[in-house]
Amino acid sequence: MAKIRDRTEDFKDAVNRGALSLGFNEAKRAALMASFIMHKPRERSPFTKAALKTLESIGTLEQFLIKHRKDYVDPHRTTEEERDSIEHEVSVFVKACKEQIDILKSSITDEEANAKGWLGIRGDNANADTVAHKHGVVLILSESLHSVTSQFDQLRAIRFQEAINRAMPRRKPKPKRAPLEKTETTSSSETRDQSEITTEPMKVQQQVLDDETRALQVELSSLLDAARDTETKMVEMSALNHLMSTHVLQQAQQIEYLYDQAVEATKNVEMGNKELSQAIERNSSSRVFLLLFIAVFTFTILFLDWYDN
Repeated sequence: MAKIRDRTEDFKDAVNRGALSLGFNEAKRAALMASFIMHKPRERSPFTKAALKTLESIGTLEQFLIKHRKDYVDPHRTTEEERDSIEHEVSVFVKACKEQIDILKSSITDEEANAKGWLGIRGDNANADTVAHKHGVVLILSESLHSVTSQFDQLRAIRFQEAINRAMPRRKPKPKRAPLEKTETTSSSETRDQSEITTEPMKVQQQVLDDETRALQVELSSLLDAARDTETKMVEMSALNHLMSTHVLQQAQQIEYLYDQAVEATKNVEMGNKELSQAIERNSSSRVFLLLFIAVFTFTILFLDWYDN
């Protein structure tokens, strides 16, 4: 059995000689070989760039929440103004991310409208798969943003609960009627004891001060009740907001499922149309064959009859 000779080096030398004859120097050959080994990355589409930018914004928002979590929850670390500033910055972040997601959704809607034909049916399955992929990307971004906003809603609920807890102890010691009456009786007895040395203007002034004190106590009590009711309503609004965002996310998932079903139904309709067209073509070809067969058979019979006669 003959031995197999390795001609790899000979092939390399032949290739080098051919490259030199075509004007390729060492640098050009090295660049050409590198282009064969390391392919250039494909340029990203505008949708992909916008989606990555949105994902980066959501990650920045999450890092911001992690960084200021203790400052927002602990009332001893920051003041109310600083906590309001953190809340405002988070709201601006969330609004910007929602706007970017809405822009992505509108771009998908425009692409779907442009991809449909004059009968409202897509003609390219690859385009339908691309649109479905983009819907999945938007759904993932919405879920990520919802996860971050739910974390901030929990922090906001903790803040409001602490505010309610601070307001509750101040509300318990309400001014009772008996001590006031006792004070009034005591002051009146002292006034009667000192009636010989006090004058009538002092009694009037004391009475005015007592009335103002009672009115101020009643007003402060009503303001405290109103503040407590407002804080309770804000906590309820935060809980309702969280619940609504959860329902919106569930609806988004249901819409995505319905969209997948609609894409599958469209594909089934297109396959059915193709099968019908093929059946029509088979039927027409079978008719032509049958007519040709009858014509040939008739001609054959007439020829045989003529030949016999």
